[in-house]
Amino acid sequence: MALSKKLIAEFIGTFWLVLGGCGSAVLAAGFPDVGIGLLGVSLAFGLTVLTMAYAIGHISGCHLNPAVSIGLMLGGRFDAKELPPYLVAQVLGAIAAGAVLYTIASGTGDFSLASGFASNGYGEHSPGGYSLTAVLICEVVMTFMFLMIILGATDGRAPAGFAPIAIGLALTLIHLISIPVSNTSVNPARSTGVAVFVGDWAVSQLWLFWVAPIVGAAIAGIVYKSLFSEDSTN
Repeated sequence: MALSKKLIAEFIGTFWLVLGGCGSAVLAAGFPDVGIGLLGVSLAFGLTVLTMAYAIGHISGCHLNPAVSIGLMLGGRFDAKELPPYLVAQVLGAIAAGAVLYTIASGTGDFSLASGFASNGYGEHSPGGYSLTAVLICEVVMTFMFLMIILGATDGRAPAGFAPIAIGLALTLIHLISIPVSNTSVNPARSTGVAVFVGDWAVSQLWLFWVAPIVGAAIAGIVYKSLFSEDSTN
């Protein structure tokens, strides 16, 4: 598959993840008085990955996430030469989705970016008021587990055809656990796609939501390759 087609697929897939996941949080979480809530937002994020995995997994691998691309590279599943353009496509797709979501959300009179626009944060900007350290640990561990599931579910020895379900449900579970902590990132592109529209605190705290997911994914890639790959030592 040509790299250009892979990049277009990653752009579209990441666009859908941010529009579907963050869109559910911004537009539907509390609407009208009892909206879809934490459970609905968590499921929305999982469904975006599940649907895109079936739609573009055979084209680009359906990473939709810089941390996933890095973890797969370190796990020996992804060509390092394709990493930089994948990251660019993912971030651009996320920002494009943020722009569409902002245009839709601002169509109502009571919309305000002060509500956070589904941005990730720590301290006073964490939904539950969790500290920087707590958010850092949460994001590292959640991303580590996400990549372990991705690497295991897509292993050639795993049952064929079920990986998107496992990965989508994993992301749902991760959100159920960590939305109160950080609004759940585990994806630097997702964090960037909305933070750039909020600016201010969301951009100043964005570093953590790049560093922590990448660290967690990198550890998972190394661990899985070392311990569980077919060519690992017994």
